[in-house]
Amino acid sequence: MSAPAALRPYVITRGRARATYGIALEALLTTRQAPRPLTLNPEERTLLDLCARPTALAEAAARLALPLGLTRVLASDLVVQGLLTVSESVPPEVRLLRDVLAGLRRMT
Repeated sequence: MSAPAALRPYVITRGRARATYGIALEALLTTRQAPRPLTLNPEERTLLDLCARPTALAEAAARLALPLGLTRVLASDLVVQGLLTVSESVPPEVRLLRDVLAGLRRMT
């Protein structure tokens, strides 16, 4: 990777490598209806456009063609600014998992 290409992620995140707000890979990101600051970089604007419909963090990273960690930092910044919301997934209930397993066993 050339020096400019290696520096680009740090420029996009303004020199930070870690997110302020922890976001799971499968968490859904959704853009809030709020005025957008003029100081957003192109990647942040694109992420907000992409998340007009709920989009998983991993999917957003893939669509932006950016590393997952970089996308997490950008999303975290937008959450802190009140421009993006995060919906964490809820683990399924144990009873539901047992019922599914029992159904699968009956099929074999």
